[in-house]
Amino acid sequence: MVIIPREKPVIENLHIFYLDIEKLLEHYQGEIGCGGVYFKSRTAQGVIFFDKDDLLNGFYEEKGRDLTGDRAIQQLVNAGGQSNFTVNIYQLAPEEVYFWASIPSAEKMYEGLSTEFTDLEGLIRKMSSEKLTGYIDVVIGGGREGGLIFLINGRIVGGSYTWDNGAAAPSRRNQALLIDKSKASGATFNVCRIPRSKTTGGVGANAGAPSPSMAVLGILEELMVIFENTVAGSKKVKNDFAKLLKKKFVQNAEIYAFLDPFAGEFDYSNRKIEFSGVASDQELFSGVVNSIRELALELGILPELLEACAEWSGRYASQLKNFGTKL
Repeated sequence: MVIIPREKPVIENLHIFYLDIEKLLEHYQGEIGCGGVYFKSRTAQGVIFFDKDDLLNGFYEEKGRDLTGDRAIQQLVNAGGQSNFTVNIYQLAPEEVYFWASIPSAEKMYEGLSTEFTDLEGLIRKMSSEKLTGYIDVVIGGGREGGLIFLINGRIVGGSYTWDNGAAAPSRRNQALLIDKSKASGATFNVCRIPRSKTTGGVGANAGAPSPSMAVLGILEELMVIFENTVAGSKKVKNDFAKLLKKKFVQNAEIYAFLDPFAGEFDYSNRKIEFSGVASDQELFSGVVNSIRELALELGILPELLEACAEWSGRYASQLKNFGTKL
């Protein structure tokens, strides 16, 4: 993916035929410190990111061929008269150049989110509050249009939009248009996160973090089975159980982040619960029970659920009391 914030060119429209790219890079490393050199022709494009000491990364694209890293840098440095490239130079802040240079290494955090369950405006707020460093990929109307929103530590630093030929820019107008188009035509979202340095995370980062006991998981599993049976036996409910549950968990994800279905930490399928997230017994118990009660109330089947759960509630009355939760 060749993306660079092109709103601040230092110099533009140089022709590669007249340039020594190695000397050009050396000059601008000393002149501006951090930035990118963008190459574009009718059939190919590429970029080399640099700071004052090193060439950080390179990306090159043409039909049927994608290069990254040293191979991309060498391809562009040696292009010379072989390609009809025009060359632009862009200055980047030191804290931003590493972001742009790392975009292709981003990992998918959430995949396939739909406007059926969330909206782009709310997703942007959520990613901002979570201090995301990465981007939100928006596909509108099955691929007719789309855009990318870039964030560094939760702060929006630009975007790229199909109706602006993919040129990256910080335009609020385009961001608002992206939100409106996603509402009008429907959209899917992928959230990609650039991995943190190993000095701030990595193996053992969650060591000592709370995890629910098998006993609580078993109690909640029983409740989920009862609830699924109640929904299946109700003439009032027409939608698929898994779909209803997913939507409710999305709604409650700001309170109970570990239930967010797109994070993949909590999974109920085939009448079994699997949990790989971080939560105490009380947090998980409260999150699941409260979500089920809310959903049953919204579906108009709370009386039926309470009746079906009478034995379960009696058997686990002490846990309900200890966790300060009621069905």
